[in-house]
Amino acid sequence: MARREVLVQLDDSLVDQLDRLAKASGTNRSELLRRGARAVIAAEEAAAADRELAEAYRRLPPDGALIRSAARLAARTVPEW
Repeated sequence: MARREVLVQLDDSLVDQLDRLAKASGTNRSELLRRGARAVIAAEEAAAADRELAEAYRRLPPDGALIRSAARLAARTVPEW
Protein backbone atom coordinates (compact mmCIF):
# COMPACT_ATOMS: atom_id res chain seq x y z
CA MET A 1 0.00 0.00 0.00
CA ALA A 2 1.38 3.39 -0.93
CA ARG A 3 2.09 5.72 1.96
CA ARG A 4 2.31 9.44 2.16
CA GLU A 5 4.39 11.30 4.70
CA VAL A 6 2.33 13.74 6.76
CA LEU A 7 3.75 16.38 9.06
CA VAL A 8 2.10 16.32 12.49
CA GLN A 9 3.05 18.64 15.30
CA LEU A 10 3.05 17.11 18.78
CA ASP A 11 4.28 18.46 22.08
CA ASP A 12 7.37 16.92 23.64
CA SER A 13 5.43 15.10 26.33
CA LEU A 14 3.20 13.34 23.83
CA VAL A 15 6.19 12.34 21.69
CA ASP A 16 7.94 10.93 24.78
CA GLN A 17 4.82 8.95 25.71
CA LEU A 18 4.50 7.59 22.18
CA ASP A 19 8.16 6.60 22.09
CA ARG A 20 7.91 4.78 25.44
CA LEU A 21 4.77 2.95 24.33
CA ALA A 22 6.30 2.08 20.97
CA LYS A 23 9.39 0.64 22.63
CA ALA A 24 7.32 -1.32 25.16
CA SER A 25 5.10 -2.77 22.44
CA GLY A 26 7.92 -3.53 20.00
CA THR A 27 6.77 -1.14 17.31
CA ASN A 28 7.52 2.42 16.24
CA ARG A 29 5.93 5.82 16.65
CA SER A 30 4.56 5.88 13.10
CA GLU A 31 2.73 2.59 13.60
CA LEU A 32 1.21 3.85 16.84
CA LEU A 33 0.01 6.98 15.07
CA ARG A 34 -1.46 4.88 12.26
CA ARG A 35 -3.30 2.75 14.83
CA GLY A 36 -4.52 5.87 16.57
CA ALA A 37 -5.78 7.35 13.31
CA ARG A 38 -7.63 4.12 12.50
CA ALA A 39 -9.17 4.08 15.99
CA VAL A 40 -10.38 7.66 15.63
CA ILE A 41 -11.91 6.89 12.24
CA ALA A 42 -13.58 3.69 13.52
CA ALA A 43 -14.96 5.53 16.56
CA GLU A 44 -16.38 8.29 14.38
CA GLU A 45 -17.96 5.76 12.00
CA ALA A 46 -19.56 3.97 14.96
CA ALA A 47 -20.81 7.27 16.39
CA ALA A 48 -22.26 8.24 13.00
CA ALA A 49 -24.05 4.89 12.77
CA ASP A 50 -25.45 5.42 16.28
CA ARG A 51 -26.66 8.89 15.33
CA GLU A 52 -28.31 7.53 12.17
CA LEU A 53 -30.05 4.78 14.14
CA ALA A 54 -31.29 7.24 16.77
CA GLU A 55 -32.56 9.55 14.02
CA ALA A 56 -34.37 6.65 12.35
CA TYR A 57 -36.18 5.90 15.62
CA ARG A 58 -37.11 9.57 15.96
CA ARG A 59 -38.61 9.49 12.47
CA LEU A 60 -40.37 6.17 13.01
CA PRO A 61 -40.94 5.34 16.66
CA PRO A 62 -41.30 1.65 17.54
CA ASP A 63 -44.78 0.16 17.28
CA GLY A 64 -46.09 -0.36 20.82
CA ALA A 65 -48.21 -3.37 19.80
CA LEU A 66 -45.16 -5.07 18.29
CA ILE A 67 -43.14 -4.48 21.45
CA ARG A 68 -45.92 -5.88 23.67
CA SER A 69 -46.25 -8.91 21.40
CA ALA A 70 -42.51 -9.55 21.48
CA ALA A 71 -42.51 -9.26 25.28
CA ARG A 72 -45.35 -11.81 25.57
CA LEU A 73 -43.53 -14.21 23.22
CA ALA A 74 -40.27 -13.79 25.16
CA ALA A 75 -42.07 -14.46 28.45
CA ARG A 76 -43.47 -17.73 27.07
CA THR A 77 -40.17 -18.93 25.62
CA VAL A 78 -37.82 -18.15 28.51
CA PRO A 79 -36.48 -21.44 29.89
CA GLU A 80 -37.30 -22.26 33.47
CA TRP A 81 -34.15 -22.64 35.47
